[in-house]
Amino acid sequence: MRLHLVDGTYELFRAHFGAPAAGSPAGAEVGATRGLLRSLFSLAREDGVSHVACAFDKVIESFRNELFEGYKRGDGVPPELMAQFPLGERAAHALGIVVWPMVEFEADDALATAAERWGRSPEVEQVLICTPDKDLAQCVRGSRVVCFDRMRRRILDEPGVVEKFGVPPGSIPDWLGLVGDSADGIPGVPRWGGKSAAALLACYGHVDAIPDDEARWSVAIRGAAALGHSLRDHRTEAALYVRLATLRTDVPLAERLDDLRWRGARRAELTQLCGEIGDESFLERVHLWRE
Repeated sequence: MRLHLVDGTYELFRAHFGAPAAGSPAGAEVGATRGLLRSLFSLAREDGVSHVACAFDKVIESFRNELFEGYKRGDGVPPELMAQFPLGERAAHALGIVVWPMVEFEADDALATAAERWGRSPEVEQVLICTPDKDLAQCVRGSRVVCFDRMRRRILDEPGVVEKFGVPPGSIPDWLGLVGDSADGIPGVPRWGGKSAAALLACYGHVDAIPDDEARWSVAIRGAAALGHSLRDHRTEAALYVRLATLRTDVPLAERLDDLRWRGARRAELTQLCGEIGDESFLERVHLWRE
């Protein structure tokens, strides 16, 4: 069987900016929730989809904000979208999908933990992490644990990670630490770009293994003197950025693998939710009820 792990935060953002706006009977914006319902239900109905879980950032903050003041927060999220996060969690649960709402950790940490835990299970043929987020590329293992961009229908396996970033999955946090990640508020090390980071990490694997003296580097890099000087001056920050980019795999997920089996929607919950968001016609699409 294949296990699908869904980045609910990404899905809700995608629905908000890609689906039509819509108002509830009470006058609240619910377009993203409607779009999320259809997206998740479409996934559940696909051939070969049997086990599904969905992680959300219940708040757009985590333990990483205590480590670095500049790390991403929810300040820039449109209020009409932020207000739909509780609805999004309810929508996924009403569809009968296991939901992991993250507070101390991030949704990505839950997905990484699940991929690590069940990617080694003999019952699981493949784990598909449903997101285009480059952070999750660090979880890819061969073709057994992959990232899946549902919108573009593209699978990113381990050779694909190397082709795209120039480094294997295990070096992705180091690559992000050097290059930076504006989506997460990680500034990166000055002067370092994707190509220079990939060239050094392909050789040394991790930032802390790169020699301080660029004259000792085993690969020739354009602008090596400036890059070496910058890294020497920002070693402490670089180590922090790598830590920020490294996903946790110790999130306390209570479920067993069989709990993730999709058995249909929860009738009472989904009926109530669809009434609240003014989308009763969606109920006609549901072909399988669990209770």
